[in-house]
Amino acid sequence: MAANDTISIAVLPGDGIGPEVTAPALDVLHAVAGRHGFSVDAREHGAGAGHYRDHGSALPEETIRAVESADATLLAAMGLPDVRYADGTEIVPQIDLREIFGLYGGVRPIRAWLPEAVPLKDPRGADIDFVLVRESTEGLFVDRGKRNGDADHATDTMRVTRAVSEKLFHFSFQLARQRRSHLTLIDKANVLGSMAFFREVFDEVAAEYPDVTTSRLYVDAAAMLMVQRPWDFDVMVTENMFGDILSDLAAGLVGGLGLAPSGDIGDKVAIFQPSHGTAPDIMGKGIANPLATILSVSLMLDWLGRRRDDPRLLAGAADIEQAVRKALAAGDATTVDLGGKVRTADVAKAVIARLGNP
Repeated sequence: MAANDTISIAVLPGDGIGPEVTAPALDVLHAVAGRHGFSVDAREHGAGAGHYRDHGSALPEETIRAVESADATLLAAMGLPDVRYADGTEIVPQIDLREIFGLYGGVRPIRAWLPEAVPLKDPRGADIDFVLVRESTEGLFVDRGKRNGDADHATDTMRVTRAVSEKLFHFSFQLARQRRSHLTLIDKANVLGSMAFFREVFDEVAAEYPDVTTSRLYVDAAAMLMVQRPWDFDVMVTENMFGDILSDLAAGLVGGLGLAPSGDIGDKVAIFQPSHGTAPDIMGKGIANPLATILSVSLMLDWLGRRRDDPRLLAGAADIEQAVRKALAAGDATTVDLGGKVRTADVAKAVIARLGNP
């Protein structure tokens, strides 16, 4: 960490409910920083559909450079249904940033934060607690923004490279080592040559981690087993599109996207954001659930703490998680999407009040 003990955070509040859930998350970040002996320099930068509508650019060069130079980035949801590029495509600068900075490791932690919101129960009493790692720069997204074909057909390309896959798998094995040392590969190697190659690279990398138990599942079987016995998974790794779909399924297993944080991690840059969208239908009502963004702050501190070997950041990350769990258990953070009536600002107050409490 810098000599002044300050971490620099680029903040991209985004669109819709983005600013509404970002503000309380930053309140929690500053509160936990004060408790654990570090400071935060959080600076907002423009990006998103609203910025495109008002300024003609969805992702200004200044914002790209700010993300590159910051210690980490906190990004809210982006996109609005009534704002599109001239060709009619959706404005998704968060995906642009993944590609610009090679953020191959899309981390989606899934945990039963609120047991009452979990629709499935293990008769043995086990909790759902796994991480889905989604490759976020290639796969079936490689032709994003293109229309390949003619009046009679359209074609998309599934691109899998050895360089990115090796990084993805090393990242996933190392993450599994931090947890329960079990990694599951999800692919469609029985049908697609690109996925057979994906599995070949996985097997090669797996030989370097004999201490991690591995499994291999086709994506359709994985979807079924995630519903039948989600508590059996530890770390799962998969291709971009498969990960996009399965991460929403995973969020549904624990109460919805309002409890689903995420991180997009590369070799040097990492961006943390809630998995949910901009929800313009509830924008301005003060009822949006900020917990996914607050938990993304915890994920960000954990990443920074491990990267810098700083116990203060790691302790801050754990403190946020414990405070969220306690606030939910007490009923002080159950927003409308979770069956409660707690308002956005009051969730942050409830979490902050429980920071550092045993």
